[in-house]
Amino acid sequence: MKCSALLSALMALSLMAAGCGKAEPRTTAAPAPKAHEHKTPHDGTAIELGEEAFHVELVKEDPGTLSAYVLDGEMENFIRIESPTFEIAATVAGQSQTLVFRAIASTATGETVGNTSHFGAEAAWLKTTPVFDGVLTRLEVKGQVFTAVSFNFPKGNDK
Repeated sequence: MKCSALLSALMALSLMAAGCGKAEPRTTAAPAPKAHEHKTPHDGTAIELGEEAFHVELVKEDPGTLSAYVLDGEMENFIRIESPTFEIAATVAGQSQTLVFRAIASTATGETVGNTSHFGAEAAWLKTTPVFDGVLTRLEVKGQVFTAVSFNFPKGNDK
């Protein structure tokens, strides 16, 4: 009998102790949504085409060389295009320069000129110019034509 009385008393005490603590406030608000952001595959400069329809990523390679990659709107997939070249008009120290990006074929990916997502351009002024304003003059991607797309290198224009 003593055991059952002791057990009953312990149970009553534990129930009382559980009720004495402050209740944690319950929140019903949903967690804040994550900000929509893009990460370029090569840690380069993102140039948004249209309302996130596509992107071009510019990557500084060797001194004097830039690579360009055509990507989807989320910058997750490479998009092959037919154009063998495209141009960027750059303003460097108040002077106009033109970068001509030429298609780069790759046996590893099967890309060819006229069916590639990778382009390259070279210019001596790129060796000494880390920052410039540019305008992608014209680029056709999957039937959509983008013209006069302004950006800053290395900031880009992707918001």
